[in-house]
Amino acid sequence: MDCDLSDRQPAHRAVQLSHSYSLFAPADATAPKVCRDFVRSVLLTLGHGQLVAAACLCTSELVTNVHLHTKGEAMMRLLVRPLLVRVSVFDESPALPVLRPLGQVECYGRGLTLVAETADRWGVAENRAGRHAKGVWFELAGSR
Repeated sequence: MDCDLSDRQPAHRAVQLSHSYSLFAPADATAPKVCRDFVRSVLLTLGHGQLVAAACLCTSELVTNVHLHTKGEAMMRLLVRPLLVRVSVFDESPALPVLRPLGQVECYGRGLTLVAETADRWGVAENRAGRHAKGVWFELAGSR
């Protein structure tokens, strides 16, 4: 029995408008690069290349803060929508981050200031249940 497939309609997949990813990384010196590379790869794959530089800078700063200021692992969440990218970095420390005044002369401690200047929005998620009860997030507006 012959089967003619030429008149079959191709299967259509629904367009997925939201992509969500999670990554756990140890609070060590490798974590910022691993998380930065992960964000870069996802954004390039999903067609958000114009946001890669800003997203990688902000991700690196937030994950570096986990490495420098906590003892536990970092949990990163990445949400990608057509007009918005949101990265949240959660840690196991209850201590809230501090945005330092720009007048200080130290060579370090500028991470949150860089995030605040680079991202469209940023903030702190606190009082969550579970091990990763506090986090810092940023959002970048897409251009699609």
